[in-house]
Amino acid sequence: MRFRELEERDNAVIASIIRDNLKRYGLDIPGTAYYDEALDHLTEVYGREDAKYYVVVDEKDRVLGGIGFSRFYDSEDTAELQKLYLCSEAKGSGSGYKMISFIEDKMRQAGFRRSYLETHDVLREAVHIYIKSGYTEIEQPEVIGHGSMNMFFIKELY
Repeated sequence: MRFRELEERDNAVIASIIRDNLKRYGLDIPGTAYYDEALDHLTEVYGREDAKYYVVVDEKDRVLGGIGFSRFYDSEDTAELQKLYLCSEAKGSGSGYKMISFIEDKMRQAGFRRSYLETHDVLREAVHIYIKSGYTEIEQPEVIGHGSMNMFFIKELY
């Protein structure tokens, strides 16, 4: 498993992986990343010091998935773990854990002390990975990124 920063040529591939995953779980609905306007051009959203996105590639540089983070609204010390998705063939190999560990290191390097994430209870495998990775479920914050999400987690990074 190799990570590299998202490039413009990756936009369509990663958007397709995200939409395919959401559709598979019935989350191709408003209030999810499926309908994010920026999903087809993520390189315009990420690429700042406080917002990065990385793709996971195979030995032929084929995109298998991705993960990112962005400052959680106006928070000084909290980043939101965003858009952790893998294509079907890359699942089940422990990749999700490696991706979370990788992005948490990037969050720390960017100066964040906590990682927040939001997900949906139908994404059981993802919820399991988050909990095993040390995330604790919290009440819904006042401001959330996707209105259809119904589970919210936080983790101290230090």
